[in-house]
Amino acid sequence: MNSLTVHIGGVPEHFNYPWYLLLKSKELHKEQINLRWRDFDGGTGAMVHSLVNGEIDLAVMLTEGVTKAICDGAPIKLIQYFVSTPLIWGVHTHPVSGLTNRQDLINRIKNTANPPLNVAISRHGSGSHLMAYLYAKSLGLDPNARLSFREVGDLEHALDALKHGQSDIFLWEKFTTQPYVSQFDFMRIDEYPTPWPCFVLAGREDFVINHSDTVEKIKLVINKHAAAMLERPTLVHELATRYSQEPAAIESWLSKTQWSQHPVDSATLAQVQIELLDLGLIEQIYSDKLFF
Repeated sequence: MNSLTVHIGGVPEHFNYPWYLLLKSKELHKEQINLRWRDFDGGTGAMVHSLVNGEIDLAVMLTEGVTKAICDGAPIKLIQYFVSTPLIWGVHTHPVSGLTNRQDLINRIKNTANPPLNVAISRHGSGSHLMAYLYAKSLGLDPNARLSFREVGDLEHALDALKHGQSDIFLWEKFTTQPYVSQFDFMRIDEYPTPWPCFVLAGREDFVINHSDTVEKIKLVINKHAAAMLERPTLVHELATRYSQEPAAIESWLSKTQWSQHPVDSATLAQVQIELLDLGLIEQIYSDKLFF
């Protein structure tokens, strides 16, 4: 029997360490599945593009980003949650920007004598884009009137955009940016947790339909590896080394992170869509059948 090559994408962050362990184990080879991983520094927006264009078959994506993409017509289907806990977004500025806390940010946005606050984002439709809207809304501000966006591609280019004054703030997962905060390349002035489970496993519609048995096998094996990973006695050291983090930061992150084996639920899909609709980012609420 010929093996099937399956291309999967995700951010090169600690959330996806179970995939690294799975690939290292070669366990799927006995199922005649050749799983190939691709890092996406540009996040969910870049993964949507690659799924739609047939460059990858599966992806580990932010819930809000893939939900918006599907609402916008992307031929993507949800498979299950991958991480059920919220993502903690850090709100970052450059240390010499003059924005040193949440109130500075509110004052800067409210002062209409200033131009709209420019937000560096990896890509339109990405988590860094969508969560900026939700964060501004949580501050009681009108994001549609007082935010502008600069697409920078990835974390490294966001550093440059803030350093050179091209953007004012950048939202990204707080533990991933911690080394840059420690080096004073970023200043983290606030945090904002995603109001729903943060990561889902999703796939291009034709692949999910035509290779449902393969998808099921991959799902079962990655769920097993995610659960077994937490029993590894050297896990903190492994993660700290691989992702250039302090062990204490990894321990804190692990205490706040839970991997999931559960399907995406209707209530969460409705909640995400209601928020996106309220912000004018989608045109209507769609039924569950669009997503599965």
